[in-house]
Amino acid sequence: MSEQQFDVVVVGAGPAGYPAAIRAAQLGLSVACVDDWQNADGSRQLGGTCLNVGCIPSKALLESSELYHRTETEFAAHGISVDGVSLDLDAMQKRKQGIVKQLTSGIEALLKSAGVTAIRGHGRLLGEHKVEVAGDNGSSHVLAAENVVLATGSTPIELPTAPFDGERIVDSAGALEFSEVPARLGVIGAGVIGLELGSVWGRLGAEVVLLEALDTFLPMVDEQVARDALKQFRRQGLDIRLGASVTGARASGDGVTVSYEAGGKKKRLQVDKLIVCVGRRPVTDGLLAPEAGVDLDDKGFITVDESCRTSVPKVWAVGDVVRGPMLAHKGTEEGVMVAELIAGHAAEVNYGAIPSVIYTAPEIAWVGQTEAEVKADGRDYKVGTFPFSANGRAKALQQAAGLVKLIAEREYDEILGLHIVGPMAGELIAEAVLAMEFSASAEDLQRTMHAHPTLTEALHEAALSADKRAIHALNR
Repeated sequence: MSEQQFDVVVVGAGPAGYPAAIRAAQLGLSVACVDDWQNADGSRQLGGTCLNVGCIPSKALLESSELYHRTETEFAAHGISVDGVSLDLDAMQKRKQGIVKQLTSGIEALLKSAGVTAIRGHGRLLGEHKVEVAGDNGSSHVLAAENVVLATGSTPIELPTAPFDGERIVDSAGALEFSEVPARLGVIGAGVIGLELGSVWGRLGAEVVLLEALDTFLPMVDEQVARDALKQFRRQGLDIRLGASVTGARASGDGVTVSYEAGGKKKRLQVDKLIVCVGRRPVTDGLLAPEAGVDLDDKGFITVDESCRTSVPKVWAVGDVVRGPMLAHKGTEEGVMVAELIAGHAAEVNYGAIPSVIYTAPEIAWVGQTEAEVKADGRDYKVGTFPFSANGRAKALQQAAGLVKLIAEREYDEILGLHIVGPMAGELIAEAVLAMEFSASAEDLQRTMHAHPTLTEALHEAALSADKRAIHALNR
């Protein structure tokens, strides 16, 4: 079996893998990037879950559905009368696919421009830093490398009680491909993905019920922010049922019957479609030959240190396939870090300043610790909050619900966390991430001039509020 030699072989071309490959090539290394992504129609595109069936297509549908919903419910408040509003779901789906195609093709161009050899096929790590690539036609060849980076991502978890059938019971990818709006939609899981997909189809007219096994809504989010968000989602019509444990789901010709338990009682829900969004698992199936020697933890994640080194020297792993939040940007930073470490540069990822965003309306975004986490650490802290109802730009946008919450260490004033529920929270959080990256204090944010009128003023006022100095809200 012939071998090709590279300095670096990256297995996976998602948001962790392709940045690793590009950065390594920028640093003068010879790089191959092996990718096995295959769409439902058999076509191959780079970009992994994120670009093909995750971050990008879901945000495209979220944007389209929000515009449709606002046209129906909000434009009148702006003095705009619109008659005969209708939904063309086919056009909406085609727009989404066009965006996906443009971006995935762009990655191919970026790899080529950087000098990365892109190889389509299934990569399998052998011993001695060799990767076997199996092609579609049954052929295989071996790549030999000085360093190997594993970036194979994650896949939806399937419930034994609600197995996917690809038609009535679907995963998050299938939920992006509906050809018509279901009259009744069930969602198992009221986490990030469940809320976003529920929002898309709810805005387009579906009656949406989300069944969440936990008694707590969004436990990873600051409790005050999560409480505010839950109130707003329910006001929008999302039927979010907490403490609802699904025991079974049966598809038939006229829909899906979901059995679940809540409050000690057995209940049933009849829906047309059911989306299962209960988390994701790392993709390591067929990735590691027995002689590869790479350790996995008890949940199937590849074991790595803080620099993403595996148990085998010069074999690295990044992104969803390793510990930490399954976020595209986290994987990207890990991929770039590993490329720089391979090239002999100093590099690290600040895991304490990873932003998270839920792209609902209102959006939810946060970075750093929640108030409960700070309290559990035993640290003395202070809190500042500011409501968007007191922000002029939010009022002008007709999106004045929600708040900004800042948590800072009391004695040294360092910002420990910042949490937002409100308009454009995913964009606003960048300022907090930058502040935390430089270990900024609440006073630093207080002394930073913010343009008026802008949504960012809410962050400024929240920082002022931490010291009871807010100008545009009562200091309690």
